[in-house]
Amino acid sequence: MPKEYSRSERVADFIKREVALLLQRELRDPRVSNANVNAVVVSRDMSIAKIYVTFFDKETAEEAKQAVEVLNGAAGFIRTQVASQHSMRSTPKLRFYFDDSVRQGEHLSNLIDRAIAGSGSDDN
Repeated sequence: MPKEYSRSERVADFIKREVALLLQRELRDPRVSNANVNAVVVSRDMSIAKIYVTFFDKETAEEAKQAVEVLNGAAGFIRTQVASQHSMRSTPKLRFYFDDSVRQGEHLSNLIDRAIAGSGSDDN
């Protein structure tokens, strides 16, 4: 029997899709260009949505800090736009966070590749 998704997971998926589209089409601020929504976690009471984003042109959390502040400043506008796309009683408050898991994954992958390359030279 297939697992059913909880309401908070369905709301998170909806918010992820809508916010990604809004960031791509509606926000004109160059500081938040190249933003990618990685994940959304909605609290059980549906009051808060934590949105984890990365930026293709920013490598570290320090570089992304200003862009995240801009997104949190525009959270009210984004929330209003999301609210217009659904019929739920209320829309969760949006909070944006920088997600560095992609960079960490790349770093670990590079370390693994170097370790494999280093061990391969010992066999010759």
